[in-house]
Amino acid sequence: MDLYEVMRTTSAVREFTDDPLPDVVLRTILDNARFAPSGGNRQGTQVLVVRDPAARRKLAELAIPGARRYTAQRMAGEGPWNPVVPTRLSEEEIAATEVPGALTTPFVDAPVVLVVCVDLRAVAALDQDLDRIGIVGGASVYPLVWNILLAARNEGFGGTITTMAVAEEPRIRELFGIPEEYAVACVVPLGKPVRQLTKLSRVSVEDLTRRENWEGGPLS
Repeated sequence: MDLYEVMRTTSAVREFTDDPLPDVVLRTILDNARFAPSGGNRQGTQVLVVRDPAARRKLAELAIPGARRYTAQRMAGEGPWNPVVPTRLSEEEIAATEVPGALTTPFVDAPVVLVVCVDLRAVAALDQDLDRIGIVGGASVYPLVWNILLAARNEGFGGTITTMAVAEEPRIRELFGIPEEYAVACVVPLGKPVRQLTKLSRVSVEDLTRRENWEGGPLS
């Protein structure tokens, strides 16, 4: 596929057919995705390839607490898990919220789930002393994750970046024996899409850009 076509048609896939994702195809996906950049080219990412149905069901269970709060806040018109504006919801209101199956079933329905971990010793977190949530360290792991999804699209497969289970990181570590030095960056279910979207809704370049300073006009 043309590179720009892949970029414009790689959607968040959460519904999968029963088709397998063979190891040989998955290896091709990862073999190409591994050329993603990372801080200092330290390449501190490890990808756990999870096919075992019981482990995938457990991941789905671990995603429920994060998904429940996410859903409750969305229903209340809040920004889910927003680090700036605290939730107005009580623990009781969150606990009473039903979790949509779409937030957990991909772990079970996909033929393979990738648990993407990054070695914190290989991350240059230049924002660690700022008075806000740190995000810079993600530059050493998320380019690889996106490359995985681009490569999967090129091979006729798809998936999505989900972080719902990361709220339960200690339990994920225990489930898979992940060392404490590693952070769980995301979980990526992969498989053959039930349907492949080709028209995605995104903001325009004008809405995305500001020239020279915050008050500058957009790049047109």
